[in-house]
Amino acid sequence: MTQTDTAVSIEIQNRGSESQFRRAMRRMIRTRSAQVGLALVLSFLIIGLMAPVVWPYNARADLDLKARLQSPSLEHPFGTDDLGRDVLRRVVHGARVSLRVAVLVVLISMSFGSFLGLVAGMTGGFIDTVIMRAMDIMLSFPYVLLAIALVAALGPGLRNAMIAIGIVYIPPYARLARSMALQIREEDYVLAARALGVGQRRILFTHILPNGLSPLIVMGTLSMGTAVLDAAALGFLGLGQQPPFPEWGKMLVDSMQFILSGSWWVMLFPGLAIMLTVLGFNLLGDGLRDALDPRLRID
Repeated sequence: MTQTDTAVSIEIQNRGSESQFRRAMRRMIRTRSAQVGLALVLSFLIIGLMAPVVWPYNARADLDLKARLQSPSLEHPFGTDDLGRDVLRRVVHGARVSLRVAVLVVLISMSFGSFLGLVAGMTGGFIDTVIMRAMDIMLSFPYVLLAIALVAALGPGLRNAMIAIGIVYIPPYARLARSMALQIREEDYVLAARALGVGQRRILFTHILPNGLSPLIVMGTLSMGTAVLDAAALGFLGLGQQPPFPEWGKMLVDSMQFILSGSWWVMLFPGLAIMLTVLGFNLLGDGLRDALDPRLRID
């Protein structure tokens, strides 16, 4: 084969892989649920990124007892809380906290979990047994209870809450990565690479990991919604973001005592923010799963 033929072949392969990616994204965009999920996630992402620039907020100085528990109005569209703080402003700035938790938790858990699972699936034997039994021990505990125990040991705070949730989410990624490694390592191109003397590390990072990314990406997207819920739960228990900084779970627990007095708006809007964020990640994850599923690639 001449150099020209090789270049043409490479170009055709690149176009084929690019068209497959475009077809997958086109399938996802055509799905109504994925459209709604993407719109919700992008909306909260833009709000979280632009809030400090467009609408700066100093949580330590935010206090106006004369305006406490005012119902929604033109001045305060979401009303005010028991300290006279604008609920809309706190919900908007709380989006930064929840989205940061979602992203960092998934990065921590996916990185460590995928690495452990791939190593276990590739090496097998004693290393596989040790890693998987450790994951089984972690899975034997209720994950919320384990996260609470880790935060209690590390100390309350947003950073420790993210670390705890990230550690708790490691086992599912490890099990998924291991199953993918066990399946892919028996493929013909992996066996051919072994026959040519390619090392285990190169096989892991050039064959196993790239071909197992799709389910990990889908799982990561779905896990972001669960991470937002867990961060809100820890905040609800006083183990997450500490006052006076806004966090949706903490806003919920602070507003519970005012529900019976008719101040429904104090709890409603943080709860809606949590619900819409989790719904957005779940719908987006479902759309990615359908788009990346090879069994559905009919176009």
